[in-house]
Amino acid sequence: MHRRSFADMECPIAGALEQVGEWWTLLILRDVLDGFSRFDELESNLGIAPNMLTRRLKGLVDGDMLTKVQYSERPPRYEYLPTARARELGPVLVALYAWGNKHVPQQDRRVVLVDDDGRMIDPVLVDRETGRTLRESHAQFLPGPAASESVQRRLDPNLRAARRSRRERSPAVGGDADGQ
Repeated sequence: MHRRSFADMECPIAGALEQVGEWWTLLILRDVLDGFSRFDELESNLGIAPNMLTRRLKGLVDGDMLTKVQYSERPPRYEYLPTARARELGPVLVALYAWGNKHVPQQDRRVVLVDDDGRMIDPVLVDRETGRTLRESHAQFLPGPAASESVQRRLDPNLRAARRSRRERSPAVGGDADGQ
């Protein structure tokens, strides 16, 4: 089965998914960013078939997310280290963690996120310039300077009020009153 390419979509989310959208990719990067760099560690942690792991690691190296470094000559063994590009994905993985944990009762959580002092933390996305959380800023997508006519129509600011009204009318199923 062939996966559809998102390369021609005019959307940063689609572009990111084109690079890291397969679930194994994110799980491999999660482990590598957590310090597991050797093939056997990744294979054991993930329970992934060796041929599948080999293919995914090659794709991550080719995509400049990992660097393959030989650590043993006899027998030849390699480790996979994150590039700066992969480290930039860290906050995205933390956001996925936070979203996933939000929907699991506290007593059932198998992984928690802690700061350097070992205190559990609850990450939020914050605007660099204003310091406001994403929730406080009511962020929304608008067409950028290079947007095609199609994207401009889809994200027409004049139609934003109708979209916002529909979004605000939709029930916060499974969440609390403010959708958190």
